[in-house]
Amino acid sequence: MKLVTSAEMRAIDRETIDRCGISGPELMENAGNGIAEFILNLLIDKPKQTSCAVICGKGNNGGDGFVVARRLSKSGVNVSVYFMGPVDKLSPDARLNHDRLKECKIKPNPVTSIDDLPEELECDYVIDAVLGTGFAGVPEGLAAELIEYINGQETEIISIDLPSGLNADTGQYEGAVVIANHTFTLALPKYGLYVTPGRETAGFVVVVPIGIPDTAIEKFNLRTELTMPWDLAGLLPERKPDGHKGDFGKLLLVAGSTGLTGAAALASRSAIRSGCGLVKLACPATTQPVLAIKLTEATTIPLPDVGKKGALALRSLGEIRKLAAEHDALVIGPGLGLHHETLELVRRLVASLDKPAVLDADGVTAFTNNADLIKNRPHDAGLVLTPHPGEFARLTGKVVPVDIHERIALARETAHDLNVVLVLKGSPTLVASPDLRCWLNPTGNSGMATGGSGDVLSGVIGSFLAQGMSALHAAICGVYVHGTAGDIAADLFTQRGMIAGDIVECLPKAFERV
Repeated sequence: MKLVTSAEMRAIDRETIDRCGISGPELMENAGNGIAEFILNLLIDKPKQTSCAVICGKGNNGGDGFVVARRLSKSGVNVSVYFMGPVDKLSPDARLNHDRLKECKIKPNPVTSIDDLPEELECDYVIDAVLGTGFAGVPEGLAAELIEYINGQETEIISIDLPSGLNADTGQYEGAVVIANHTFTLALPKYGLYVTPGRETAGFVVVVPIGIPDTAIEKFNLRTELTMPWDLAGLLPERKPDGHKGDFGKLLLVAGSTGLTGAAALASRSAIRSGCGLVKLACPATTQPVLAIKLTEATTIPLPDVGKKGALALRSLGEIRKLAAEHDALVIGPGLGLHHETLELVRRLVASLDKPAVLDADGVTAFTNNADLIKNRPHDAGLVLTPHPGEFARLTGKVVPVDIHERIALARETAHDLNVVLVLKGSPTLVASPDLRCWLNPTGNSGMATGGSGDVLSGVIGSFLAQGMSALHAAICGVYVHGTAGDIAADLFTQRGMIAGDIVECLPKAFERV
């Protein structure tokens, strides 16, 4: 689903009205009815026993609120309406729907001072329709007071389009902002709802269709997508009822070194948990006994190490190439260590690789100041890079920006320049493709900021590659499933208490949820 800025959304709205024959009032009616329908389906079990207070601003966000109030009232909900008065200050479309409230015998209450509101709204839900996507800056005066008033109510808060006071493009805010339990955003998702701190102020986000034609969206050539669960349903490999283990992919991991066997084990276990039929781990001979104990379902293959230091020796390269020829995909890097022979091995392996692969962790670090070796590799079977910001900076010499739009631009540029699928880990994680498209991942939480979480991700993506998915699809699906497993783990163990191994164990539930 396309992500939009506030300016892009306004342009799409204008295209819909001017070129597609759908009027502004019709879009507002669709928006309000759609939100009310979702509220009735998702939140309200017994409309006649439920009460809502709708607080509306002067603009079209307030107009959407008036429509929601009318629709909820017609369904039996007890609705009260407050709006920033006077009436003659409302936008034309908002005024139209303000006047239509008399159809359901609602008398809207004008608010010109915070004293015009009751001290306590005795209701089940407060609906925030004060400021919409067109707002930028710091809420002032009555608008700011209304936001603080909404936050002060001891009830569930629902925001229309986005929490009032939040910047739709950056996810930032200055001054007052509504802290919502639920946000029903209109037509298309906005960047600010998926970037901290906006993500935390929005609560549970639902995208509500309002009848904008696909042609109006396609005209603007939007290149950033929000990954949605139904995207994965059509991409994940099918499981043949009569299949055997050879039908579900063979994955080779080149991973592990003394002191870092956990990374290799986590990547191997997550690959197995993600449906791969056969997983083999090529590791330094010194570490093999330890990894054989840690891993029951994966095969461990001991390879020459550097003077029994527990790091892969360069002379392992020939054997790894033979193993690679027998497998469908590779994961290179988790816990490999930074011995100069190992790093040289990685560089030579990637340069000659003609199989899909994930390059992670120390595998990425092997190309510090040598990104051209990735760019100029002779084969393009599909390479996924999964750096965190530090590894990305070492690889490219560029610091990952804080601003989400600058970060997306840099991810696109790097994926294009290196001809790779780039998974730029962070909050949110981005997946960029060589053709300059980008996917923003909405799943995951701060509990995943723990050692080993990235190793789990590389195993999931590698498993999908081995099962026949393209590099791009494996990365998009892997990041989403990994984040979903992290969200499930947080529910079970808390964000503070969860560890990387919990993410592995929650992968089956993540697939069930998807």
